[in-house]
Amino acid sequence: MSDTKRGPNPEQAHPMQGVNQVAFLKPIVDHPMVEIGEYTYYDDPAGPEKFLANCVRYHFEHMRDRLKIGRFCAIAARAEFIMNGANHALDGFSTYPFAIFGEGWEDPDADWARGSRGDTTIGNDVWIGTEAVIMPGVTIGDGAIIGSYSVVASDVPAYGVAVGNPARTIKRRFDETTVARLLEIAWWNWPADKITRNLSAIRAQDLSALEVAE
Repeated sequence: MSDTKRGPNPEQAHPMQGVNQVAFLKPIVDHPMVEIGEYTYYDDPAGPEKFLANCVRYHFEHMRDRLKIGRFCAIAARAEFIMNGANHALDGFSTYPFAIFGEGWEDPDADWARGSRGDTTIGNDVWIGTEAVIMPGVTIGDGAIIGSYSVVASDVPAYGVAVGNPARTIKRRFDETTVARLLEIAWWNWPADKITRNLSAIRAQDLSALEVAE
C-alpha cells in the first residue's frame, strides 16, 4: 500500500502544506517530562513551535510531575497546562514561597513535591478549545471535549463535554454502552493503514462497522 493511503507522516512537523500555524507536537517537543502521542497537533498563528514555552506552565524538574498527552488530540491556540510548580504550600501561616528567593530565606528541609497533585494526563482523541486551562493533576478521558476558555480543575470522563470556570461535565457524547465499546476498540491505537481503511465508519459513527474492522 502506498504512503498516500496511510495518512500524513506523524514525524513531519507541519503536515499541512503552507499552513505553518498547525504542527504535530511529537516531532517538535523534546522534554523528558512531557509525552505526546502521534498525530496530536497544536494550532496557533503565533507559532506552534512555542507550545512548550507558552502552553506548559510552571513545569519544574524538582516537582517530578509529567504531562502526558495521547494520540490524535486537537489543541487550540493558547491552551495552557498548569503544572504542579504553580502550587504554593498550604501548611504554614503564609502561602508565600520564601525559600525560592534565598538570601537567608532558604529551606534546606523543603520537599518541593509536597502537595503535588501528580501527573496531568490527557487521553486520546481529545479536543481542547482556545485558551482552555488544564490545572495540575487532572485526567481527561479519551474522546473528551474541553470548551474554549474553560478552567478544568477536576477529572473529565471519557467522551465527556466539559465547559465553564470551573469546568463541569455537562454531557457525555455517547451512551454508556457506546463509550465502553469505543474504549475497548481504541481505534487510535490502530496502525495508520487500518485507520485509513475505516475512516468512513469513524466519521459516520458506525459502531457496527468498527466492531468488525480488519
